[in-house]
Amino acid sequence: MDDPSVFDSYRSPLTSRYASKEMSYNFSDNKKFTTWRKLWLYLAKAEKELGLNITDEQISEMENNITKIDYKIAAEEEKKRRHDVMAHVHTFGACCPRAAAIIHLGATSCYVGDNTDLIVLKDGLNILLPKLARCCERLSKFANEHKSLPTLGFTHFQLASTVNNSWQESMSVDI
Repeated sequence: MDDPSVFDSYRSPLTSRYASKEMSYNFSDNKKFTTWRKLWLYLAKAEKELGLNITDEQISEMENNITKIDYKIAAEEEKKRRHDVMAHVHTFGACCPRAAAIIHLGATSCYVGDNTDLIVLKDGLNILLPKLARCCERLSKFANEHKSLPTLGFTHFQLASTVNNSWQESMSVDI
């Protein structure tokens, strides 16, 4: 099996340069496919509550294998089926043989795909927003500390006149 840590981060040239570890993990294969598995588990629990013939043993088996993803089997299944979701349905089924028949039961690919996208985007914003707030706070503090310092403006990559608060006066006259 491949080194599992390869699947713990999103792979892109930009990731290694600019992304935090937590954001890189948020968009990783492991996050995506464990989220798919959690969604299938939630679906099975809901279907059991609605009266479908799903056993506690099947639910337990799914719970115990959420993070056990064999990417080699997944790659083989995807090559064979030419469908990422169905490849992972069968990969999950391989490590949950008793639950294989109920994984993805009655669902469409959009169930896992769209919901996972929403979860990943929400989690990404939860990572980003506190950092953005901190950045705004620091920028505001810096601006207040240096508000009396004249600053040169640029136009077309050339020095221009100083930038100050006179634009506010000009705008208020125009209004």
